Amino acid sequence: MSELRFSLADVAGVRFAVSPANETVMSMWALADPVRYAVHLPWIDRARVTLRRPEVAVRVRPLVELTGPRRWLPDFLTPAARPDAGMVEQLDQIAATPPAVVVQDLLATTPRRPLSPFGEALLADPRGLLPQLVDAVRVWHDEAIAPDWPRMRALLDADVTHRATQLAEGGAGRLFEQIHPSLRWLGDRVVSDDPFERDFDLRGRGLALNPGVFTDRRVLWNLLEDSLPAGSYPVRAVGTLWERAPASPGDPLARVVGAGRAALLHLLDSAVTTTDLARLTGMSAGNVSQHLTALHAAGLVARCRVGRHVLYRNTDVGAALLRAPRGV
Repeated sequence: MSELRFSLADVAGVRFAVSPANETVMSMWALADPVRYAVHLPWIDRARVTLRRPEVAVRVRPLVELTGPRRWLPDFLTPAARPDAGMVEQLDQIAATPPAVVVQDLLATTPRRPLSPFGEALLADPRGLLPQLVDAVRVWHDEAIAPDWPRMRALLDADVTHRATQLAEGGAGRLFEQIHPSLRWLGDRVVSDDPFERDFDLRGRGLALNPGVFTDRRVLWNLLEDSLPAGSYPVRAVGTLWERAPASPGDPLARVVGAGRAALLHLLDSAVTTTDLARLTGMSAGNVSQHLTALHAAGLVARCRVGRHVLYRNTDVGAALLRAPRGV
């Protein structure tokens, strides 16, 4: 069981962001254990072909070794996500890790399993070998993650928007208890039912949270209290990630309202922006907006404004319409 202790400043400092570096690093777990990550089999099949290319395999080897099955990740390799930070910024952040921090973070991973050969070499020469690890992360991102990043990013952004709504409507307590069933909010702390036994005082630094495509069963926290407080939790609706089309012309609902509007209804079980829907469906933002206007006028979709964003979600009538073709 882990525990994170909050001050008032920490509650005010809870923030969400998307981390391409985390997704790149944690995707290695899916390659190593496809049964556990069966939801990602379409991606795993493509990524394995990529990793078999000799020029990729050689350069990515440091990352493969450091992220082996059942290994803990050093904190510096999964930096706390910052809003709007892209892969380049996160790679620069990893590359700038002081050698002493590299050593400290690597040693924190050893209670679970001994270091891999590359891990041992990095421990002995962090300044000399860290660039090889950064290059491995960069190559794997470019080869295996970047082609599917728009699809992943849309799902992650939709989750962040949903969490922002939870925080606005229910406060920190509701937010943490709905992020994952293992979390409980006890007024001044979050208790996490996990095997890691972390005990952190956030010390006014806030908490960076990012949804994770490859974070599957529990919330993953930093290993060390001195690291910038951060956690990765399983993204919502990950089962929809590799669907090629939420609705098809053969869908009974599509025959009534049209394939485009049916596709949107299938994605609106949670609050989503027009931009998110455009990314998920491949439609233009203008086309999505026209469909949403029609669905809203028919009472099938509701909309509300949260900050700068307008969110859309199925009404009870829209949800009932979705269930009807399945006979539910």
